[in-house]
Amino acid sequence: MDLAYIPSPSQGVLHLGPLPLRGYALCIILGVVVAIWLGERRWIARGGRPGTVMDIAVWAVPFGLIGGRLYHVITTPGPYWGDNGDPMQAFAVWKGGLGIWGAIFLGGVGAWIACRRRGIPLPAMADAIAPGIVLAQAVGRWGNWFNQELYGKATDVPWALKIDADHAPDGVAGTYHPTFLYEFLWCIGVALLVLWADRRFKLGHGRAFALYVAGYTVGRFWIEYMRIDEAEHVLGMRLNNWTAILVFAGAVAYIVISAQKHPGREDPATLKGTRPFDEDEEDGADEGAGDGEGEGGEDDADPPAGASDPEPDEPAEDDAADASDPADILKKRSASS
Repeated sequence: MDLAYIPSPSQGVLHLGPLPLRGYALCIILGVVVAIWLGERRWIARGGRPGTVMDIAVWAVPFGLIGGRLYHVITTPGPYWGDNGDPMQAFAVWKGGLGIWGAIFLGGVGAWIACRRRGIPLPAMADAIAPGIVLAQAVGRWGNWFNQELYGKATDVPWALKIDADHAPDGVAGTYHPTFLYEFLWCIGVALLVLWADRRFKLGHGRAFALYVAGYTVGRFWIEYMRIDEAEHVLGMRLNNWTAILVFAGAVAYIVISAQKHPGREDPATLKGTRPFDEDEEDGADEGAGDGEGEGGEDDADPPAGASDPEPDEPAEDDAADASDPADILKKRSASS
């Protein structure tokens, strides 16, 4: 009998009338909000313009979600393309299944597009948002708790996770290693490490992001060994373990090479971008002002509505009198003749 364990939620969906609120989706959304909030603060502190991170996220987040789903579906094809698989379930993102490697890769492509459009160096942006990304991963892992998925081997430790019969591998309720909790705590530690190292060593040119990647892959490697969910294996090892090894090596190599070629941080002036975010609005305002000044100026402007026309000058009194008395006109003509 298990005396202590972490309970799983009885359901992963809350209903507000006809509107379903899925715990997994809420965790993803909350993680994105945290990443943008922290990334914005760090970007401004480095000399960037306010609002930049939000504009980059408009591109990076959708790309990241698509990339994460594609990686999961490709590397775990059984539920979708295998025997008794349902290809349509590949679109059911709310049921879980986002591969972090695909999310980082394709999300990076989206961020690169956005940075290029704004004239912002991608490595500097990556450094600013790195701690926020790993915090978003930490928050997102609680979505696995709501879905009762991606847990580890069976165990009776006091912090074991209780999985009900509908989600247990053998159809019998039991307790398992809460790998979601392990990764949550690991990601918090990586975020603190990146924040400390960035402040201590003034990391720039993508090195803070590379440190996050290297730190995360170390934790993912040992946590992956504990998981019992379906996964592809290569040479007796889970595919995600091989990916973690390769990505870790690439991140460490980048840190070393970048530190030699580009010591220190970027010039804050380069973070402003060659095309400010409000340039379109400013151009429109300038064009509007130019249109008002170019034709006619103030003298040609129409009078305001409702203004009365100026009264004509009145004729002199003598002229008016002469014009209005015929007898005087005849007398003047007789005298002159």
